[in-house]
Amino acid sequence: MLTLVTGATGTVGAAVVHALLAAGRPVRALVRNIERARALLPPAVELVRGDVTDRASVDAAVRGCRAVFHTAGLPEQWLPDPRRFVAVNVDGSRHVGEAALAAGVERFVYTSTIDVFAWEHGKEFDESTLATAPKGSHYECSKQEADRAMVALEGRGLPVRYTHPSAVYGPAPAINPGLNDVLVRLVQGKIPALLPGGFPVVFVDDVARGHLLAENASVGARFILSERYISLVELARAVIATAGKGKVPPVLPVWFAKLLSVTGEGLAKLTRRPPIIPTGQLQFLLEDVHPSAARAAGELDWSATPFADGIARTIAHFRDRKLV
Repeated sequence: MLTLVTGATGTVGAAVVHALLAAGRPVRALVRNIERARALLPPAVELVRGDVTDRASVDAAVRGCRAVFHTAGLPEQWLPDPRRFVAVNVDGSRHVGEAALAAGVERFVYTSTIDVFAWEHGKEFDESTLATAPKGSHYECSKQEADRAMVALEGRGLPVRYTHPSAVYGPAPAINPGLNDVLVRLVQGKIPALLPGGFPVVFVDDVARGHLLAENASVGARFILSERYISLVELARAVIATAGKGKVPPVLPVWFAKLLSVTGEGLAKLTRRPPIIPTGQLQFLLEDVHPSAARAAGELDWSATPFADGIARTIAHFRDRKLV
């Protein structure tokens, strides 16, 4: 079964590629840069040049495929032009879904996010309720809109299943914006202070396995993939202890973090450079978000790697790549 993976050089996409190859499946990847992708992905992967924002290249990539894993997206929390979030996360997802629908693919797995769900501060939540009000950042709003686009395509016959990972970490071919970048900078001593709050995390290999399991679920099924909630202080302590170097930075008071965030966002509009603390990112950290992966565990027999084991494997991977 020839399978297309978008976002194949990203943290999640690369793990999905490896999981598919391990299962003996031929894999095709839609990539923007063939040369870069060839250096990052296994030689068995068929590479097709293109971009999710270019519908013609997406059509060419989907042609002949029976399954699609759409993991591509912008994970950044801030961009100089927020319209870029819409172009990639929304329009790009729509292009991939439309192409898959037109090609009659049999299975389609869309990598969404826990951000699309409704939750209350500090309370556990599941897949039962999608948030109707816009979330606090352009990234989150774009993922909400992209999710709605997938639902519309599902209504027209796209056999889509949805995965909803929390913050993903683990071995990856490149350090992209996200949790891995934070881990590397912590060990390198490049984070002078920690933000207050925390977030839920999940190991990348578990996310990839969840994608392949979700592929065989009922059309329209949604699965949160998350292992545990961790504060940034706990995270830093675990990373520093595992790496055996560095020190845990101090934690900024909430009021000071909010002041820096608001001030930084204002300056970013003038300088066009990322703020130190994007307001949406800080808001998320302070919301005490606790997703439940009970459905994935019960319906898919999915399980998550304990954080201590996952972080040990991740730091070992960073060492092998001489990043720490």
